[in-house]
Amino acid sequence: MIGRWAGAVLAAAMVAALSSGTALAQDAPYGSLRPDQQTFLALYKTLVETNTERSDGDCTLLATKIADHLKAAGFPDSDVAVFATPDHPKEGGVTAILHGTSASAKPMLLLGHLDVVEAKRADWTRDPFTLIDENGYFYGRGTSDMKVIDATWIDALSRFKQSGYRPKRSIKLALTCGEETTYAFNGANWLAQNRRDAVDAAFALNEGGGGRTDGRGTLVVQTLQVGEKKAQNFRLETTNAGGHSSIPIRDNAIYELSEDILKVRDHEFPLKMTATTRAYFSLSGAARRDDMGKAMVALANDPTDASAEALVDTDRSYHSMLRTTCVATLLDGGHANNALPQRAGANINCRIFPGETVEQTRTALIAAIDDPKASLTVVPPIDPDAVPPPLDPRVFKPAEALVAKYFPGVPLVPVMSTGATDGLFLEAVGIPVYGVPGFWSDPDGNGVHGLNERKSERSVFVGRDFLTELVKLYADQE
Repeated sequence: MIGRWAGAVLAAAMVAALSSGTALAQDAPYGSLRPDQQTFLALYKTLVETNTERSDGDCTLLATKIADHLKAAGFPDSDVAVFATPDHPKEGGVTAILHGTSASAKPMLLLGHLDVVEAKRADWTRDPFTLIDENGYFYGRGTSDMKVIDATWIDALSRFKQSGYRPKRSIKLALTCGEETTYAFNGANWLAQNRRDAVDAAFALNEGGGGRTDGRGTLVVQTLQVGEKKAQNFRLETTNAGGHSSIPIRDNAIYELSEDILKVRDHEFPLKMTATTRAYFSLSGAARRDDMGKAMVALANDPTDASAEALVDTDRSYHSMLRTTCVATLLDGGHANNALPQRAGANINCRIFPGETVEQTRTALIAAIDDPKASLTVVPPIDPDAVPPPLDPRVFKPAEALVAKYFPGVPLVPVMSTGATDGLFLEAVGIPVYGVPGFWSDPDGNGVHGLNERKSERSVFVGRDFLTELVKLYADQE
């Protein structure tokens, strides 16, 4: 747990950063580049400009380019592999390994996804698959999520190989496809089930952490993701014999579904905490000098404090971090304008708290809906249940020290993601996964999954240097 070894330090640092104005301005234009940064920028550009949408992109093509880049840096063919299955030829990925010198130190894994969310050119101000440098930001689909991290992993391994650096731990790389689309072939899951040797590690580094600015160019916090929720969809459906619309009756499938959806809306799952979320609320709350901060600390100290919970729950992000949540996201119903509906349905999207199961969530929803005529079924795929990794000081402390070096006055805080990443599949087979700090974003999310996605120049180059150094710190551990 974070407690004695970092809690007081982080709380003090966070107070200093957020209340006394010592946080650093980070988003001024970066300026001239070193030769190694120019090489990195060319790699980043290649990744962004290779379309890896599911509809018309090609992850396997990008994986092949990455393999060629690694081989050009000196990796032998035996240490780099492009993989794809016959039924998903464009949804492949790439694995690699830089061998370590220690026979006892277990490898570490650099994990990332190559695929991106769909980007329609007609909706964007700029071509989403052209890396455009404008006003201190790089624009393009994947610039933030997550080709900047992918490029950093590739670049770090390439430079390590070229320099002759020999880590104590072996460093593995796995860049895969399928993370952004629920029903796509998922390369991380495939590797965990079919090529365990390629990903087996003491721990993995992944997306999910990172910094946040105040929206005015000042970096206020860095986070290390330790755990995440699991996404699961359910189908809520009502049926009826129907009939002619000229003789309506109260027993109507759409009305019934509407009433059942409102019960989903009103159902509150019980509060839960992991070691990570308890530390997050304790440290983040201590940094605030308002009633919300006091309530966050009180709740971390006593999760049964109902008055503290009521106040914390008024923040939708905090509310989601404290429990499983379910929400209606899609609707369908009826079959004709002049007929009573015979069927109506809704998709219920749940984000399940670590340690809870799909069936437990389904059972709770059925009880809340309390409608014997309605059905609630699980919509495939059914991913593994979320398993929170430990808040390991051997992972946290090196990152904390490096954050202090690169971003004086900015705290590193552990956080649980309310979304989901490919880390879920590795944690299910016993590999802890941590979302790295280093890069940062603005409060608006920088267009991730939306229009005109961007990453600041300064974040790209400083974050790349930060993560390269962090990988070396971990790789030299015994």
